[in-house]
Amino acid sequence: MSRPLLFDYFCCQGGAGMGYHLAGFEVVGIDIEPQPRYPFEFIQADALEHIATHGNEADAIHASPTCQRKARVTAWRGNREDHPNTLTPTLELLRGMNVPYVVENVPEAGDELRADFQLCGTQFGLGVRRHRIFERGNWDSYQLLPPCYCHRNRDLVPFEHKNERAFADAMGCTWMSNLGGRQAIPPAMTEWIGTQLIDQLTLTHGEPR
Repeated sequence: MSRPLLFDYFCCQGGAGMGYHLAGFEVVGIDIEPQPRYPFEFIQADALEHIATHGNEADAIHASPTCQRKARVTAWRGNREDHPNTLTPTLELLRGMNVPYVVENVPEAGDELRADFQLCGTQFGLGVRRHRIFERGNWDSYQLLPPCYCHRNRDLVPFEHKNERAFADAMGCTWMSNLGGRQAIPPAMTEWIGTQLIDQLTLTHGEPR
């Protein structure tokens, strides 16, 4: 049986893409920068342009627009406005399409991004505190997870630049560079989402093409 096709936009080194692959998707990553560590088929292109011209060719879409304009760490540094806003145009494009999609970002993006899921690494048995919110469009979800248990948990691997290798490995991103792990999400998050999404595609369209 062939796998349904998912475009992984703003893919970086493939944390989200790996999760969708494990869930059963054929994954193609798209990023404006070269990504030699991306573990699946990769297209170097502007993500927004690719969504506009090719997005409808996929069975499903995941997008992780750059988060620096929303992230707390850039607020501390006082340079949020130095980073491009890719979240707003991504949402405008995807909300106007009929393709099932997932958009991921930091919790601080909740003023724009609908938080249909808020996930943490500890909900998946991982020793990392990493919260992300996800908006889903054109499909439903029905599974629930227990609350995370990261608050004051001293056994978790800390997110520190001096310890980036250990943090990336604890997320399950062992193929990434230290920088890639800093920017990634645990594949377990999108494996959980992707399993539900494949179920929805099968219910709507029959067996994936």
